[in-house]
Amino acid sequence: MPRFFVDSSQISGEKIYITGDDVKHISRVLRLRTEDCITVCDKCKTDYDCKISEISSDRVVADIVKRYENRAESDLELVLYQGLPKSDKMDYIVQKCVEMGVSRVVPVITKRAVSRPSDADKKISRWQKIAAEAAKQSGRGIVPDISDMLTFEQAIREATGESDSIGIMPYECEMQTKLREVLLSCAAKRINIFIGPEGGFDELEVSAARNSGIKTVTLGPRIMRTETAPIAVCAAVMYQLGDW
Repeated sequence: MPRFFVDSSQISGEKIYITGDDVKHISRVLRLRTEDCITVCDKCKTDYDCKISEISSDRVVADIVKRYENRAESDLELVLYQGLPKSDKMDYIVQKCVEMGVSRVVPVITKRAVSRPSDADKKISRWQKIAAEAAKQSGRGIVPDISDMLTFEQAIREATGESDSIGIMPYECEMQTKLREVLLSCAAKRINIFIGPEGGFDELEVSAARNSGIKTVTLGPRIMRTETAPIAVCAAVMYQLGDW
């Protein structure tokens, strides 16, 4: 069934009130009618099977038929700190990593980042929409948050300020510690993944990360693109520590 997200404030008793862009999508794109069935999620891991009872120009009203816990969310909290890449690569990273199960994506401004957008708010809004669409497609029970852009220093402070967490930074000059070794000995429930931009992390950034307790790891002898590395690491983490 078609899937939509709403805020909890849009649920009243046994009815759900859908507003905004989804109204047009339901009526004009999907061409749904009253009595058609849809699935709605409250962004808090509860799904609702519903039947449409009303369609107007500004809202769709659906009657709740069944409510149940969404089981698509992992107990593992996966946070991606992504060095800002060029062009539209971030669109792809957000889409695929949301499908993989990340809880949050934090765009990070690093020393070697070529992209330093002046329209940060517009970028964040675009990435948040991409995250929402990817969450719908993959049956997520939440819409992962796309955080405001942080400097590298801010990102390090945020990531290392949480208890029961571990930071992982793939680094092309790391020759000894493998990602697999770190994951095999990891018992943390929050994994912070740091991925560099096209030029990688600066040596001073790597040193600062290590001094803060973040573990640098190798992903093997092959150098991955900035849009490939986060997907590969998310897959490895979900396989070893998540719900795969």
